[in-house]
Amino acid sequence: MSRRPHITVIGAGAWGTALACAMAATGADVTLWMRNPVPPATRTLPRLPDVILPDTITITGDFPRTADVVLLVTPVQTARDVSTRLQTVLDPTVPVVTCCKGLEQATSLLPLDVLAQTMPNRPTGVLSGPNFAIEIAKGLPAAATLACADIALAQALTALLNTSSFRLYASDDAAGVQLAGAAKNVIAIGAGITIGAGLGENARAALITRAVAEIGRLAEATGGRASTLAGLAGMGDLILTCTSRGSRNYSVGLELGEGRSLADILASRTTVAEGVLTAPAMLALARRHNVRVPIIETVTRLLNEGVSIEEARHLLLDRPPTRE
Repeated sequence: MSRRPHITVIGAGAWGTALACAMAATGADVTLWMRNPVPPATRTLPRLPDVILPDTITITGDFPRTADVVLLVTPVQTARDVSTRLQTVLDPTVPVVTCCKGLEQATSLLPLDVLAQTMPNRPTGVLSGPNFAIEIAKGLPAAATLACADIALAQALTALLNTSSFRLYASDDAAGVQLAGAAKNVIAIGAGITIGAGLGENARAALITRAVAEIGRLAEATGGRASTLAGLAGMGDLILTCTSRGSRNYSVGLELGEGRSLADILASRTTVAEGVLTAPAMLALARRHNVRVPIIETVTRLLNEGVSIEEARHLLLDRPPTRE
């Protein structure tokens, strides 16, 4: 009898806990790494307290030395530190798939670019799509994209990680998938502001649609494909994140639109809205590549420069007409 696959998940926040549950459904043995581990017999974790962990998930505070695949599910801003430490113990042939969305604030690097520095010559990939953690943990139907520079590796990993309720699609556009996942958090804040400020559903639909165009331009400038924005990691994630109050970034935008200050909103939360940190980093990336991103720029100015919602409205709508 062949051995059971071994999948390690690094990070036990809501998304890491959910992915561990999903990976248990593949029939694999799953190891879930926590920075501050709980007793191994623990079957519920703080970020998803209503979810009971399957018995095939082992909780640990030790990094793995080997596995069939490692899913890196830490916030983007801590990925450099965690991956650097992981690299010192993990077998160099083990693939690492990043499952975080955003840009490193200090460098404007995408997650796989960070891993290229901290885990050189290792096979890597990115998992991204329209996925709320609680629904994945409960086994509700969902889909995502798994992208690697090597399509054969992406296909092998999707075959290993796919389940009857979590359908994975392989892609070789790792740059486009990462960029889409990072940008949608910024756009979600803008969509929330639009609704919170009472600007209407038409305005939100226009913002989401035009965001696809500007993210596509940036994707192409950074080595990805604009066509990726039509898929799960692009339009799929935008639809989910820009329309649901279950989205952290959208809900931040709603409260901003209703008149609360960003400082007060963030102080009242225990979870991270990645779009707040990603916005200035993404604007810096776009300027580096000389790409026009008016929506991302306007959201960044709202968050960091005290631009009012009425001023932001004029910044977007008073530009000269152009071709679609």
